[in-house]
Amino acid sequence: MERAIFAGGCFWCMIQPFDTLPGIHTIMSGYTGGHVPSPTYEQVKSKTTGHTEAVEIIYDPEKISYQELVEIYWQQTDPTDAFGQFEDRGENYRPVIYFTTNEQKRIAEESKNRLAASGRFTKPIVTTIEKAQPFYLAEPEHQDYYKKNPENFERNHARRAAFVKENWEERM
Repeated sequence: MERAIFAGGCFWCMIQPFDTLPGIHTIMSGYTGGHVPSPTYEQVKSKTTGHTEAVEIIYDPEKISYQELVEIYWQQTDPTDAFGQFEDRGENYRPVIYFTTNEQKRIAEESKNRLAASGRFTKPIVTTIEKAQPFYLAEPEHQDYYKKNPENFERNHARRAAFVKENWEERM
């Protein structure tokens, strides 16, 4: 098993796209990239910890590659928005690909360069690629949120879903 960590706005919205893919062992909501050990949701939401809301994916590289995960990640985010994602604003919602190995870093950088050169977006691709830091699990109520609270999830996910449809699905 290997590990991938992605931040792309609210972690509630980042679980569903990866959750049912073959080769995904677990996917958990949490916090990473900041300076406060074991932060709470309220602390991260206050924008004082430096952490992003992120997902940690444990996957079987024999069934799904890191490259495939990165490509799925791009299609869930607005890679031109450095100050949050959709309804979620602030540094705790900034888009980040956290790498755990030099190979992951290479794959992420090459993928970002391909996306920038593709002309899909007129604005620069600002998603950062950063070395993974400790990952702290979010509280239980934040795990599998889309399954536990489908109506609230759909309301919070509406702008993201419209962006994905317009910028990814309609251009495929």
